[in-house]
Amino acid sequence: MDSAPRTIAIWCPDWPVTAARTAAGRSDEAPVAVVIANRVLACSYPARAHGVRRGLRRREAQARCPDLIVLPRDETAEARLFEPVVAALESIAPGVEITRPGLAAIGMHGPVRYFGGEAGVLHALSRAVADSTLDLLIGVADGAFAAEQAARRGVIVPAGGSAEFLNPMPVSTLDPALDSPLVDLLQRLGLRTLGAFAALPAADVLARFGPGGAWAHRQAGGRDDRPVAARRPPAEFTVTLDFEPPLARVDAVAFSTRATAENFIGELAAHGLACTCLELQVITDSGAETTRRWRHAGVLRAVDVLDRVRWQLEGWLRGGNRSSGVGSSGVGAEFGGITRLRLVPIETVPTGAHQQSLWGGSGLRDELAQRALARVQTLLGHGSVLTPVLQGGRDPIERTGFVAWGDEPIAGRRPDLPWPGRLPARAPTVLIDPPRPVQVLDELGRPVVVTERGAVPCPPARFTMPGQHPLAITSWAGPWPVDQRWWSEEHVGCRARFQLVDVRGQAYLVACRMNTDDPRWTLEARYD
Repeated sequence: MDSAPRTIAIWCPDWPVTAARTAAGRSDEAPVAVVIANRVLACSYPARAHGVRRGLRRREAQARCPDLIVLPRDETAEARLFEPVVAALESIAPGVEITRPGLAAIGMHGPVRYFGGEAGVLHALSRAVADSTLDLLIGVADGAFAAEQAARRGVIVPAGGSAEFLNPMPVSTLDPALDSPLVDLLQRLGLRTLGAFAALPAADVLARFGPGGAWAHRQAGGRDDRPVAARRPPAEFTVTLDFEPPLARVDAVAFSTRATAENFIGELAAHGLACTCLELQVITDSGAETTRRWRHAGVLRAVDVLDRVRWQLEGWLRGGNRSSGVGSSGVGAEFGGITRLRLVPIETVPTGAHQQSLWGGSGLRDELAQRALARVQTLLGHGSVLTPVLQGGRDPIERTGFVAWGDEPIAGRRPDLPWPGRLPARAPTVLIDPPRPVQVLDELGRPVVVTERGAVPCPPARFTMPGQHPLAITSWAGPWPVDQRWWSEEHVGCRARFQLVDVRGQAYLVACRMNTDDPRWTLEARYD
C-alpha cells in the first residue's frame, strides 16, 4: 500500500452556524439553523436537541423547534472569521490548505522536524489557537481525507492505521452532502462501508467507476497520497504615502499621489489582478481622518484613483469646513495639512475579467457617463445611483431589484427558482409603484370578486381609473392567486392577479383581495 503523508486537520463544527450567528449577534445557547434553498444546511447543538437535522425543509425544522432562529448563509462572514485561525496555523507551518471555511489542513513533515516530533507540533498548534474563542477539533492521520475524519472525531490515528480507522465508516462519508451519484450507486450495490468499498480490486474499480471512482477508492482505503496544497500567503498591495511637510492643497496632494497611484495599479497588474473597489484613507496633522470606499463599474486605472482622491478631499471640505471660506484648492485651517494617504484594495478581479470587446467597446461617452455617475455617488453617497437587476418573485415589482451602481449585479432572490404562482410571460413594460386604486366591475356595475377557490362568479366587464370614464373590457385572463408571507405581520390575505384589455387595445395588470366583499382592486402594471 502506498504511504500517505501524515496530515493535521483542523475542523470547526457547524461553522456556517457559528459564522452566521456571530454576524447576527445571536447567543450561543439559541437554537439556530442556516438555511439555503429552503433546506437546513447546518444547525447548532440546541437545534439538534430539538430534532432539527441537516436537509430538513425549513417549515419542518420550525415545526420541530418553534423557537428556531433561521439565518441565511453568509459565506463572506465564514471566510472572514476563519482567517485568524488560518493565520494561527501559518505561524507554525509554511502553508495551509483550506478545503472550505471551517476546515483546513497542514502537512506534518516540515513541522515535525522543527518541533521535534508530532507531540511538539500538536503542543505548538494548541498554543497558536489558544486565544481563539471558537470550538476547534484537531485530528492527525495518514492523508488529508483520513485526517479530516479524525478531526471530526478529535482523535489521533497512529501511523499506518488510517485504513483500519476508516473501515467501519459508512460509504456516505465520501460525500457528506449526499448528492454524489457514486455514493448512491455504491449503496445500491450493497457496499455500505468504506472498508467494503476499499476491499474491491483497484483495477476493477477503475474500469467500472472511472478516475473519480478510483480516487474515492484510494481515499476509502487510507491511500490518500495527495500532498497538502498549501495556500500562497496573500500579497500586500496596500500602499501608504507620507507627506513631509504636510500638504494643504488638494491639487498638490493629487499631484504627489500620481506616481503612487500608478505603482499601486501596476503592482496589482503584475500579479494578474485589477481593483474594482478601493478604500482611500486620509489623515491630517491635526488627527482628523476620513475613510471612504470607492467602487468602479469596471476596473480602476491610475487616473480613476487620482479622480477619487480629488473628489474625496473636495467632499470632505464641503461636508466639514463650509464656514472656513476655503476653496477646493486648500484643505483649510480646521483640518490642517494632510500627512498620510493610504490606498487599500478591497476587491480585486483577474485582469481580463472586465476586458472590453475588440469592436464596439466602451467609448468616450461611456467613460464620461461612468465618471459622472461616480461623481454623483461622491456627493450623495454610494446608494444614490442604482442599477436594476432581475430577481426572483411572483409579481413584476417583486422581480425588479436594485443594486448600487458599480456593485456586482447579484439578485437578492434567485430568479431561476420555480416561484409557484408567478405571472406567465410576457412581463409588463410599465410598473405602477405604488399600485394605483382602480375599479373592476361586472355587467351590473358591481365590483368583481374572486372566491377562495379562485372562481370568478361574474366576469369583468368594465374598468375604471380615478378621474376617467369607464372603459369596456374586451378580453381578460386569470386569476393567478398567490398567498405569500403568511407568517408576516404585513400579510394582507390571498391576492389574485388579472390581465385586462380594454376597447382601445391597452392591456393592464390588476390585482384584488380574494374571498371578500371588498376586493380593493389596484392597478400594478401596464403592457405596451
